[in-house]
Amino acid sequence: MARTEHSRRTNTRGDRRRLSQNFLTDRAWARRVVRVAGVGPEDLVVEVGPGDGAITRFLAPAVRGVLAYEIDPRLAERLSARYRDPASGVRVVRADFTRVRPPRGEFHVVGNIPYARTADIVRWCLGARSLSSATLVTQWEYACKRTGGFGRWSRLTVATWPEWSWSLAGRIDRRRFRPVPRVDAGVLVLRRRRTPLVDPGRMGGYRRMVELGFGGVGGSLGASLRRAHPARRVDRALARAGIAPDAPVGHVAPEQWLEAFHVLDT
Repeated sequence: MARTEHSRRTNTRGDRRRLSQNFLTDRAWARRVVRVAGVGPEDLVVEVGPGDGAITRFLAPAVRGVLAYEIDPRLAERLSARYRDPASGVRVVRADFTRVRPPRGEFHVVGNIPYARTADIVRWCLGARSLSSATLVTQWEYACKRTGGFGRWSRLTVATWPEWSWSLAGRIDRRRFRPVPRVDAGVLVLRRRRTPLVDPGRMGGYRRMVELGFGGVGGSLGASLRRAHPARRVDRALARAGIAPDAPVGHVAPEQWLEAFHVLDT
């Protein structure tokens, strides 16, 4: 009997590592994640990886409905039992979140997501046309990288900036999770802009400029842009945006990219 119990516990730990599961155990932080998300009684929330329901507990009474996707069959069964009453507004689905279709109407995403699936989950969110916002607990380094926290900006953030805002809403000590991960977590918030900063008809040109800029020539944005634009126009765009002539691409803030684009695209 003891051997069976030991095997069960060993398998559970193995599943958690395989599924990249680190459960948030701090109730105050779980409540804060929901508050940061800014969701209300009229909202539908898709929760990614609810796990043992730490965040679900605070989401359920705050919104119209929660659609919780959990890939772990044991956790999905346990959470379904807890919210078996339809009046709870929580529907638990055992599925891989990245393989499901987004709801047709407006919705929000909230979740303490598996670190190993962060890129896939963010990609899904950016591609969901009805998504209004996503509040995700990710690795601290990832959250900083996407929000300029290290003094650098990533290609993904710059490319999507006209349509999405990226912000960092806090750092969670790694000891607030079980099992304890190797790094702290960050609360990453994406919000779709109601009015894009670039006209939809010009977004293709903006993205091409970003790809060109991050293409890499001499390590600077100016050198990269001169491959496709006259040097004088590039110099004028950089000056208008307050970008140093030799500024590395990653050090240029999204707002500066937008200003440079408006000059180059005229």
